[in-house]
Amino acid sequence: MASPIDPERAPEQTSTDPGPAPAPWGPASGVGSLPGTDAAEAIRVVLGELPGMPHLPELPARGAGADLIGRSAALLVDLAVDLTPAGWRLVPRGGIDLRRAQEFLARDLDALHDVAESHRGPLKVQATGPWTLAAGLERERGERAVVDPGARRDLGQSLAEGIGAHVAAVAARVPGAQVVVQLDEPSLPAVLQGALPTASGFGRLPQVEASVVQTELAAVVAAVPGPVVVHCCAHRAPLDLLRAAGADALSFDLGLVQDLDALGTAVEAGTHLVVGVVPGTDAPLPAPKATASRLHAWWRELGFPADALHEAVTLTPACGLAGASPAYARAAMTHVREAARYLLPE
Repeated sequence: MASPIDPERAPEQTSTDPGPAPAPWGPASGVGSLPGTDAAEAIRVVLGELPGMPHLPELPARGAGADLIGRSAALLVDLAVDLTPAGWRLVPRGGIDLRRAQEFLARDLDALHDVAESHRGPLKVQATGPWTLAAGLERERGERAVVDPGARRDLGQSLAEGIGAHVAAVAARVPGAQVVVQLDEPSLPAVLQGALPTASGFGRLPQVEASVVQTELAAVVAAVPGPVVVHCCAHRAPLDLLRAAGADALSFDLGLVQDLDALGTAVEAGTHLVVGVVPGTDAPLPAPKATASRLHAWWRELGFPADALHEAVTLTPACGLAGASPAYARAAMTHVREAARYLLPE
């Protein structure tokens, strides 16, 4: 039991209390990927359009090693991968493909230091989540690692250790950053539903029990330093499972999520919501005020007070913008930043 505060000493005690740390969420951010191949230019665009919560962009147009699986495979500790005609595979010893992925990541960190060293506040980095990574990597024998509990365990531990080193590297280059980690799990619904194809493509892998998925995801979330966002912009995103696995924030496509009970439970539990509100590929954009009005209506339907909305959500595009034109990608980032301003109480 805490000791009672001595009234005569209370001013001294409270004066040294630094108070709670500011929440590591900004009003608007990006999901991850952008078009183009110039890391420094991409970071400059993100800093200009999303200063409240920029992210380290991913540029898959650079080729193998800059893609979703290859980029995160470059983070793995004591595990190696190589690229085969069928995709990325776990191997005893890495080769040129793994070195290329690691070089892309190293160049991005150098560009981040050059362009964003003076940034203060939230800064988001992304990595493939453990289930999507296991679904995207083959074992040496040719089947996906997701079917092998031992391989999944090794991958999860290696990934968490690699993300920890990555966060430290980002913090060293941007000392004023509050680093937030986003785990991308687009394959998670397929894992749960038994919808992943076999290596041959002629069958489907068996579904994995939700309790197993939650337990193994929770182990990685708990091992990653700092706040963790779990992003899933696929249909049937398992929001309750992601929250129960310890995610500090849930990132999803507002147009695909109809489970208001799961969202309401998340908000009541203090889970932050990272809400995708505009498409990830070129499309006509409404006025930012119209997007904000849509968010207000959705928030009312959830049953929460209007003045709590701006602190409970961060706005983003629905998915990564790698498939968009450069002009649209910039417009989408501008849009979510401007829409977030209309969420502020009057």
